[in-house]
Amino acid sequence: MSRLHVVSGKGGTGKTTVAAALALALATEGRRTLLVEVEGRQGIAQLFETEALPYEERKIAVSPGGGEVHALAIDAERALLDYLQMFYKLGSAGRALKKLGAIDFATTIAPGLRDVLLTGKACEAVRRKDKSGAFVYDAVVMDAPPTGRVTRFLNVNDEVAGLAKIGPIHNQAQAVMRVLKSPETAVHLVTLLEEMPVQETADGIAELCEAGIPVGGVVINMTRPALLDNGDLEVAARGARAGIAKALSQAGLGGARRGGLAERLIDPLLEQAREHAERVELERAQHAALTALGLPTYELGLLPEGVDLAGLYGLARDLRKQGPI
Repeated sequence: MSRLHVVSGKGGTGKTTVAAALALALATEGRRTLLVEVEGRQGIAQLFETEALPYEERKIAVSPGGGEVHALAIDAERALLDYLQMFYKLGSAGRALKKLGAIDFATTIAPGLRDVLLTGKACEAVRRKDKSGAFVYDAVVMDAPPTGRVTRFLNVNDEVAGLAKIGPIHNQAQAVMRVLKSPETAVHLVTLLEEMPVQETADGIAELCEAGIPVGGVVINMTRPALLDNGDLEVAARGARAGIAKALSQAGLGGARRGGLAERLIDPLLEQAREHAERVELERAQHAALTALGLPTYELGLLPEGVDLAGLYGLARDLRKQGPI
């Protein structure tokens, strides 16, 4: 079986970008990956600067070394039609059901069914083999819902299996859960070095573990380097004017004496330096909290100009450098 990587994270942490970078990173040395979107936002198409993804697997990128990234935007309605055709051979009757609104009705009376269909499509891709018996994809990467909803999204198949004790729905849910709870699945959490995303990451990991869903690693996204060394940070945090004036003078910005150019530059810079020192201290504390979770951690730097295609390939390269994920 190929491996399923589920990527989640608090809104605003860049989970879709990380999922796309991971798919590129895994598509090395001729490997094939499938990048799956389940929320209908077409975020993958935007990142790869391509047209909106249809409900079919399409090659969207080539990784260094000749690997391929394919992508799929899963539509619950189309997935339900596939399901009805697969198990009940409805054919044109399925299209008639769509016109009658039966699909909305089915997913309304059984809300969990929608998530079964979405996760089921990804799990089918994980298990799929070609005519030679080899797996079609070496890895499948799912851009999943945010951390607050991801455990229920992945575990809802158990609920459906409980409602339907026998029959195709029961069997489908059980098959999906066998993949999601197997060692071949890993849920990766994307976070920032901020208090709320870090806390939500910790809570999400606890929920996933309680549900028996394997957790992979933590991706710390949009990291920024400390612009000052520890000594300068300490000076900035204390607001020591004399030390800052001396540093400015050594940088060629005038003399350090009272009334000199360096002295006059301190006030507009001092607040920024103090804020930077406070941010670095906060980020170090949050980094320590993440390390204490005992999971592998990966770091991706902030792209100041935003994420374009070149930046996405750069993030993939950074992930590869940090070892297997």
